[in-house]
Amino acid sequence: MNMGAVDGVQVEAARPAADAAGAGLVDTLVVQKVLNPDQVVQARAMQAGVEMINLRDVMPKDHLLKALPRHIARRYQVVPVEFEDGHLTVAMSDPGDIDVTDGLQRLLEVDLISYRVASEPQIQEAIDRFYGSSDEAVERLVTELSQTQVDIGEVQVAGESGVMETGDDLDAPLVKLVNSLIADGFRAGMSDIHIEPFEERLRVRYRVDGVLREGKAPPIRLNAPIISRLKIESGMSIAEKRVPQDGRYKQIIDDREIDFRVSCLPTLYGESMVMRVLDKGGLNLGLDQLGFMREDQEVFERNAQMPDGVMLVTGPTGSGKTTTLYSCLNLLNTPNKKIITVEDPVEYILSGINQVQVNNAAGMTFSAALRAMLRQAPNIIMVGEIRDSETGNIAVNASLTGHFVFSTLHTNDAPGAITRMVDMGIKPFLVAAATRAVLAQRLVRRFCGKCIASHILTEGEMKALDLTPEDVKDARPMIGAGCKACEGNGYKGRMGLFEVFELNDEARRLVIDGEAANVVRDFAIENGLMKTLRQDGVRKVVSGMTSVSEVVRVTSSDEH
Repeated sequence: MNMGAVDGVQVEAARPAADAAGAGLVDTLVVQKVLNPDQVVQARAMQAGVEMINLRDVMPKDHLLKALPRHIARRYQVVPVEFEDGHLTVAMSDPGDIDVTDGLQRLLEVDLISYRVASEPQIQEAIDRFYGSSDEAVERLVTELSQTQVDIGEVQVAGESGVMETGDDLDAPLVKLVNSLIADGFRAGMSDIHIEPFEERLRVRYRVDGVLREGKAPPIRLNAPIISRLKIESGMSIAEKRVPQDGRYKQIIDDREIDFRVSCLPTLYGESMVMRVLDKGGLNLGLDQLGFMREDQEVFERNAQMPDGVMLVTGPTGSGKTTTLYSCLNLLNTPNKKIITVEDPVEYILSGINQVQVNNAAGMTFSAALRAMLRQAPNIIMVGEIRDSETGNIAVNASLTGHFVFSTLHTNDAPGAITRMVDMGIKPFLVAAATRAVLAQRLVRRFCGKCIASHILTEGEMKALDLTPEDVKDARPMIGAGCKACEGNGYKGRMGLFEVFELNDEARRLVIDGEAANVVRDFAIENGLMKTLRQDGVRKVVSGMTSVSEVVRVTSSDEH
């Protein structure tokens, strides 16, 4: 391999390191700073036996963009260069990347794909020039809508077919605009999208890793058409604008069918809509991928696999309770166990599990569904939430007659869930006998894997977590420096902080005696029955998984 100005001795010296790390020779030379960016492009081209190309000389053409759709170009970071008689030529930074080449072969309906090599900055610049950035795409679609002759201030009511009768002139760009707003947020990793009308503007916000960020929004005059379009697709009535409505919406994004739970709320300046992503991919996570430390995971799994009893997961809305419960059900979902869930609403459809939707209007309440479920001889029951004494009593009694029951509660910590059950009117001795363990959780942002770097905790950071120099003697704290992959935030994805409280005989005696939650909590901490959310956060800071500011943000009420 001829690499121009690169010394052959340096190349040969890098081979053992590349072999030992299982990495490519070019990548190893980059790490060792033997190659500069221009030489990397040249080296990869020579290594793959393909030509280099200057993308600044390539102009976007309609037939090229049709052959390689925008979402595939962005996903795989490739640019179409030529397309003729079923033969597509694309530029990429590393033609030796098998994942990319295999993905293109699978997704593109072309006879043959050839490759050229260009630098990563050139490829990103070309993608934005060919397809437009997300903001540019919204601007273009808004302009397209503005040029239609249809009155976009009004949208007719759907006919019997359920299809919005807006006319082709408006419908095509409107559909594209709605799809673009949602798809761009999903690709950025959002968990929900908020479309909010105000007096003089429409605001679109995406929640990414638990933090809201504002996106490019269409003009306020498009609020009614956008909301009407989404209401129709979500199974809501567009004739009713005075009461809240709920629905479900589906969209194909990057060849995946994504479900959204939709809520529409009348506000002073129009209807506000929130769409929550229900991405089934997150449910295939193992418990270790959720952020459990090894010892907590062992306690949780041991109790979850008991033949009977109650396990509670507690935390505020958006703390990841559903993901934890479903990940646990996936672990237990085997052919020799019957699992039934009752939920409001059913968020994720799981194969091999019987799921029941609450319908209060029809009399299918949590308690009614739970009674009926017990006649189905299940091994494991999941109750979406224990909201009242009737549901709680049925769940506890079910656990005492040979069933294992999972459920959730809204309390701040794990011991608080025990006393909440008693406060609901469930007898303390039943709560103590039935409860195996309680899990409290919160979500913190995880450092971006591409820009993570070593960090020395400051005096202020150590003080915030009550750490001493001795506590951090063997610590490996890190920091997210910020890069393109995480949009400069330093974080990418989230993980849980967990408080796993496993009851023993002494703890059960405190519950039977009616002790307050703080007494039970102090006993659990002093006797090593659990680590608090703050203590789990400290473990994850010193292990280099997240930052002090994240832990303080979500555990500010936990200072024990």
